[in-house]
Amino acid sequence: MVAEQLVRRGITDARVLDAMSRAARHLFVDREQVDLAYDDRPLPIGFGQTISQPYMVARATELAVPDAGDVALEIGVGSGYQTAVLALLCAQVFAVDVVSELVDKARAHLAGAGCQNVTLAAFDGSCGWPEHAPYDIIIVSAATPQIPALLLDELRDGGRLVAPVGGFDEQILTRVRRRGDAFETMQDVPCRYVNLIGRYGVGRDKPQA
Repeated sequence: MVAEQLVRRGITDARVLDAMSRAARHLFVDREQVDLAYDDRPLPIGFGQTISQPYMVARATELAVPDAGDVALEIGVGSGYQTAVLALLCAQVFAVDVVSELVDKARAHLAGAGCQNVTLAAFDGSCGWPEHAPYDIIIVSAATPQIPALLLDELRDGGRLVAPVGGFDEQILTRVRRRGDAFETMQDVPCRYVNLIGRYGVGRDKPQA
């Protein structure tokens, strides 16, 4: 997977590649999907959600430029796979999902993978998790029509936020880096994620940011 799907497609960060090789994707899929765990595609995990394609996890992580001392937040924990990759690269990871059943499954997956520096919770994370802010890294693992301002407020100076930004059918993986009160935005690769549910997503309610 690392050689054929990641290196061949341009992932170059050695720490990210190492984390992708150590975060065993088969531990984060349903039992009937184990034979497909290392395919270059998303897989269903229930509740209309998916475990993201390995390349997209690697690219989002690479754009976030993780450091060993970083505190990270993931919005949309899903199966816990992206969370596990961040846990291998950062000091502490907080992760949230609006679907409590997925949080329970992710907690079991992460425990099975030996991740001990992760804190999970179930609530609408489209507003962030201010209790533990500021964060060096925020990764939104679901599509949002635009980046919620409240998430930007939770970035530390110099912090990086990565999110798929766009409509229902296609988004652009986008990085925002905080520089004091200013924000630098860079658009990267086209992608297609499941939709962010919540007050600032594209789910039950009209987007408000």
